[in-house]
Amino acid sequence: MTRQRIFSGIQPSGNLHIGNYLGAIQQFVGLQETTDAIFCIVDLHAITVPQDPEELRKKTLEVAMIYLACGIDPKKSIMFVQSHNHDHAELAWILNTLTPLGELERMTQFKEKRQSAEKRRGVLSGLLNYPTLMAADILLYQTDVVPVGEDQKQHVELTRSIAERFNNRFGDTFMLPKEMLNKSAERIMGLDDPSKKMSKSAKSANNYIALLDSPDEILRKIKTAMTDSGSEIRFDKKAKSAVSNLLAVYHAFSKESIKNLENRYAGKGYAEFKKDLGEIIIAKLEPIQNRFRELEKNSDEVMKIIREGAERSGAISQKTLSEVKQKIGLIA
Repeated sequence: MTRQRIFSGIQPSGNLHIGNYLGAIQQFVGLQETTDAIFCIVDLHAITVPQDPEELRKKTLEVAMIYLACGIDPKKSIMFVQSHNHDHAELAWILNTLTPLGELERMTQFKEKRQSAEKRRGVLSGLLNYPTLMAADILLYQTDVVPVGEDQKQHVELTRSIAERFNNRFGDTFMLPKEMLNKSAERIMGLDDPSKKMSKSAKSANNYIALLDSPDEILRKIKTAMTDSGSEIRFDKKAKSAVSNLLAVYHAFSKESIKNLENRYAGKGYAEFKKDLGEIIIAKLEPIQNRFRELEKNSDEVMKIIREGAERSGAISQKTLSEVKQKIGLIA
């Protein structure tokens, strides 16, 4: 039976946090055992909003090291940096010539980001064309499945629409990808605001626990995390959204049922509950952080892995791009 191919991209901006780990990276580590997995650090997506050049370079390498530290295995997966494979930008331009402006303007994320961008320095065309670049990322590899969060589902739907339009006009070329929503993982919300999801681009570092936070910082953030009125520790998203979020984090890291956690902390206060939660997170992140520090000392090896990944990705993407260029009439 042919293994399915998955593709996932992550931007090298902000700080990867426990929500990213529980909702995505942990899933990727498992998927590489059963699928042909391609993981891309999408630096071209990152520059659709202004970036500090030195910080972008640093974060790109940091994301690669975090992936490796969490268990992504370059012998089982392909991991590379988007800008190292020029096929992504070339196919994105071709897809731009086939995508109606109205479809891009209707994208929910564009509408949201446009409002904040207009307040700062105006909207750049790269932000509008973000979805066609994402479509190119996916379609280059004849991807079967794209693991995404709910906020990216619309982008995969647009990718499928672009692929269908191309196939109808030029003949079967692209696989029509499907999204994979990780419904088994509890959505992790912000520590400072349980009504909004944990975000690596949050204005306050108290919103998230970064995968590289020190033990003292983790304990501090958990200690100051928002709680609800009263002292009862129970799972009730409506009445006790903040405590429910902390219980979800505890469950995700300990694998202990929510019911058992409620029973264990019955009659106990938030202080003891938070202390234990902080220690669980510290213990689970320790091997990841230790491995990250080892990789930091050997950045040349990490660069070798992502460069080899770019070559391996190119061997796949070039076949797709060559077919596309031949079908639309470009001279090889």
